[in-house]
Amino acid sequence: QKTDSIIATEQKVDTSALAKQFKPNPSKAVIMAAIFPGLGQIYNQKYWKLPILYGGFVGFAYAISWNNRYYRDYFSGYKDIADDDPNTNSWQKFLRYGQDPQTVDKSWLTSVLKRRKDYYRRYRDLSIIGTVALYGLSIVDAYVDAQLFDFDISPDLTLHLQPAVIQRESFLSKDAYGIQLSFNFN
Repeated sequence: QKTDSIIATEQKVDTSALAKQFKPNPSKAVIMAAIFPGLGQIYNQKYWKLPILYGGFVGFAYAISWNNRYYRDYFSGYKDIADDDPNTNSWQKFLRYGQDPQTVDKSWLTSVLKRRKDYYRRYRDLSIIGTVALYGLSIVDAYVDAQLFDFDISPDLTLHLQPAVIQRESFLSKDAYGIQLSFNFN
């Protein structure tokens, strides 16, 4: 009995496709994610996570540069007003339009400049911490995603409640009644 060559070829393709099914290695995913953020997600073939990850990095980079720019401006103004050198006057750009530098309350302006300098330094540092946390989260995500790659999530996750009778072994006690919970993972 002869076999059809088309059917035999299809069977060979199907078995070879099953043999080459992709299964990510969690340690390789962690190494790739540690080398470059997002590379672990690419390795795990979760491309939809890349815009979220890089959007977070872009947002944190913008927050770092924004807060650092204002921190440097207020730091320069605070340093110049605190040193009592008449040649350093970068603090004058923080005055209201038309206000004379000779009539300003310098102790009040010094405290304002110090508070704003500290404010922008704090949020710059928090943005840096957020960037490092996002980097760590991308590594953890790559590991978990590779580890749970072939985890089967069945649509039939059911919970059944039913009455139950618990029989006791002792001759002095009576039977107990209650509710039995059973989970079904098919």
